[in-house]
Amino acid sequence: MSEPAAPPSSSAPLIPRHSLLDDAQGLVVGTLFLALAVTLFREAGLITGGTAGLAFVIHYAFNLPFGIVFFFVNLPFYVFAYRALGKEFTLKTFFTILLMSLCSDWLPRLIDISHVEPAFAAVMAGLLSGTGLLMLIRHRSSLGGIGVLAIYLQQTRGWRAGWVQMACDLAILSLALFVVDLPLVALSVLGAVAVNFVIAVNHRPGRYFGM
Repeated sequence: MSEPAAPPSSSAPLIPRHSLLDDAQGLVVGTLFLALAVTLFREAGLITGGTAGLAFVIHYAFNLPFGIVFFFVNLPFYVFAYRALGKEFTLKTFFTILLMSLCSDWLPRLIDISHVEPAFAAVMAGLLSGTGLLMLIRHRSSLGGIGVLAIYLQQTRGWRAGWVQMACDLAILSLALFVVDLPLVALSVLGAVAVNFVIAVNHRPGRYFGM
């Protein structure tokens, strides 16, 4: 049995909620950053974690459009999102994933990258991904997938979400070895470090008060 929550202090700062316009711009801009990151990963032949990484494996293996694969790979995870994090989060996540699926296949028509160094692509795409994900987190959205499943398993089974996420990412990177050269998989790990660096440094309790 949990203890009852303490009543809010009269001296506590008022926490403003995001307006609909705030949420819309946050989700759109964050998703565009992520779609640009996907473009850099793809042009360099790299991969990433989560359902985006699984979509990359299928994309490389069968030459299917990344955006379409990414959308369908995420479909089973909406059930876990609804049960673990509620209706608002699930609807925002659905919108984000739909927009991401469209933009990731649309952006290559707008930019032509003739050459990019894989190491630079890994770091730059990782930083862009971390920034985009941070924006989604602050507006109660995500790219769904394995992260949501990890939270659901933590709530229902007591499994540590971080360990579940790590195990799934390791499995995806192992699968990637069948379609991506080992040096590029290693650089993909560098990209994952860049993603988590941005989130770890900037997403700290008490530093952001919007809801």
